[in-house]
Amino acid sequence: MKKIEAIIKPFKLDDVKEALFEIGISGITVSEVKGHGRQQGHTELYRGAEYVVDFLPKVKIELVVKEEDVERVIETISKSARTGKIGDGKIFVLPVEKVIRIRTGEEDEEAI
Repeated sequence: MKKIEAIIKPFKLDDVKEALFEIGISGITVSEVKGHGRQQGHTELYRGAEYVVDFLPKVKIELVVKEEDVERVIETISKSARTGKIGDGKIFVLPVEKVIRIRTGEEDEEAI
């Protein structure tokens, strides 16, 4: 099993969620986060004063999938989140040692 974390632009969340649902992935966790990469934020003007916005709003999607679904999920997120502009985000894939469904006690693949 693998945990996939994707940091995307907030306005792409619905597209990603729908694309994942279409390939049979329905269990996701979504968090509003802030950050920056190469983009390094930007300067804005407010009431005549300039200020730097260091951390930009992003959305973090987390899901745990079977090993055989990883590439399909990565491809789906990449296609549906891509705008072609800087700041589209990143996808991270991490190993998952164990999953337990609290309600039933099911473990590992039966629990995801």
